[in-house]
Amino acid sequence: MEELDAVGPWEVFAWWTQHFPADGWAVTTFSVEGAPVTCEKTLVIQPHHSTATAPRLDVFLHPGGDGTRGMLDDPDHLQWLREQRQHVPLMTNVCTGSTVFAAAGLLHDRPATTNRTALDQLTRLDETIIVKPGQQYVDDGDIITAAGISAGIDMALHIVGRLTTTERARQVRDGIEYHPEPPH
Repeated sequence: MEELDAVGPWEVFAWWTQHFPADGWAVTTFSVEGAPVTCEKTLVIQPHHSTATAPRLDVFLHPGGDGTRGMLDDPDHLQWLREQRQHVPLMTNVCTGSTVFAAAGLLHDRPATTNRTALDQLTRLDETIIVKPGQQYVDDGDIITAAGISAGIDMALHIVGRLTTTERARQVRDGIEYHPEPPH
């Protein structure tokens, strides 16, 4: 996976849950076997759980990156995602995680976005997807897709605001000192 696809939202959710435990949310990570995941730029992440031991999820986030290419044709992974969709209230993804959702049929007749380099791939996977280029994230109720890489931070802040309040999302944004003003 792409490091920032996972670590950006993780920072938002972890900061939120550690500083506002009374909100009642917790954050965790998992991989299929619970084994460490080597990311695209060699960062190694040790998940808390395997898919078998992960707690019940209220929000699921699927990162993107080059590793998603193999998932597009992985029947076990796609079926697992369909099963999650049956009982996870909010399914989200960052970057090319959207293409995996598309391959699993989760974006059929829905608006969605992804990394700018994969926008055409969404419609190749499912021509009914209403592609929304240029949007940082697309909230379609029970599924939220985010554009490339750093867009996951914006999406995660949106989720905090959606699950609590806009003020809480601002507090988290200020807490992680996230005030994007491009230097160029």
